Amino acid sequence: MKDERYYSFSTFCKNTFGRRLYRAALDAGMTCPNRDGRAGTRGCIFCSGKGSGEFALAYKGQKLSREDLIWNHRPAQPGDFIAYFQAFTNTYAPAEQLKKLFTAALCDPLFAGIDIATRPDCLGEDVLALLRELKEEYPDKFIWIELGLQTIHETTANYIRRGYPLAVFDEAVKNLHEIGIPVITHVIIGLPGEDREMILETIRHLNRQKIDGIKLHLLHILKHTDLAEEYEKGVFTALDEDAYVSILCDCIAALDPHIVIHRLTGDGDRENLIAPRWSLDKRHVLNRVRHELAVRDIEQGQSM
Repeated sequence: MKDERYYSFSTFCKNTFGRRLYRAALDAGMTCPNRDGRAGTRGCIFCSGKGSGEFALAYKGQKLSREDLIWNHRPAQPGDFIAYFQAFTNTYAPAEQLKKLFTAALCDPLFAGIDIATRPDCLGEDVLALLRELKEEYPDKFIWIELGLQTIHETTANYIRRGYPLAVFDEAVKNLHEIGIPVITHVIIGLPGEDREMILETIRHLNRQKIDGIKLHLLHILKHTDLAEEYEKGVFTALDEDAYVSILCDCIAALDPHIVIHRLTGDGDRENLIAPRWSLDKRHVLNRVRHELAVRDIEQGQSM
């Protein structure tokens, strides 16, 4: 925290591993209970047909190389990558299938560990037992779980068709922490009907849950989603850049300084992004955030 105003993922990696790590997005061919009928059939209102895996590589447990990842970071070497199971719900399969996939990635010298994106309602006893087993079998590798919470507010959760109540998220975090698995939580800023205070209430709740990391996303309106239809009807408006930067800085100020910030904005698919188009210049947005933090003299956790 001495060299920057928030606890960034790059600082965490340097402190923990002595080097920068890079996520390699993988698509393991999963689906989602919000699509196959268990919780719903249309997915979350903002979710694309690829389940947030637009840039993910198809993965069935095969041996991978830097070239497979189309990696342009020359310094990155085997061991500098994270197997990021990104597309759809990556614990929504039989435990034996999950064991095969996760074991293959943990055995691959390309990866320092695995990062599994899933839903809190897809972490049953069999999955938790598997995660505990893998953690014991591969002590030199790490296992992280990413949970898409988005908001703590049930009205918003129902609108976006999240498909589970807040209590299920809280229980999942508790269960994962009991077996020593760090939790990274996704939060979306700019959801229809949410004001600044509601967003900050979500941040404060996550502080109380003692999550380990967070990804703060700007709401992206993508083509071929139900959210796009709502947007085109004028049901809501997208955040402008000034509003997003201001709210994001307030979130950083309210966030426990021990929580690692893995992301401050999203990577929208340029071809499918309807709004806000200003978000495509990610470097500019991040520079705006750093400038705003400096001008307002904000550091992570100062307004907890």
